[in-house]
Amino acid sequence: MAIALTLQEFLDWEDVDYQILQHPYSISSLSTAEAAHIPPEQLAKSVVLCDEYGFIMVVVPASQHVDIPRLRMIYGRNFQLANELEIADLFYDCEDCAVPALGEAYGFDVLVDEELEQNSDIYVEGGDHRALIHIPGNTFHQLMADAEHGHFCS
Repeated sequence: MAIALTLQEFLDWEDVDYQILQHPYSISSLSTAEAAHIPPEQLAKSVVLCDEYGFIMVVVPASQHVDIPRLRMIYGRNFQLANELEIADLFYDCEDCAVPALGEAYGFDVLVDEELEQNSDIYVEGGDHRALIHIPGNTFHQLMADAEHGHFCS
């Protein structure tokens, strides 16, 4: 599989210069960083949360975990992890659990962790378990301009 069509169309629409980095099959963000020989701090991992108001994507470095209790406290919402069936429906053109960390491409509100702002290079899932999208850090930050920024990981 090439990158997800929705993601490709979004990147083309935004006129983003990107490269595709192929790597051996991997299932978790940390194993993906290892397989691709990149620092896990540069791999933007997406976590999809939901509550009675809908879905939200939280983007953190692969080396971190989303602090869901902290997000509940900050936003006064009862966030839960979206389940695999919900994610499969939302990211219909991606392989299971290979969610690109560019939620705007799929129409999601996004929270992005400030730790990602320190990187000159960012990688995101391409929609399968064998490809990453490599974009310059400043381009990633431009793409995340409408996202809410803060400290969302533990």
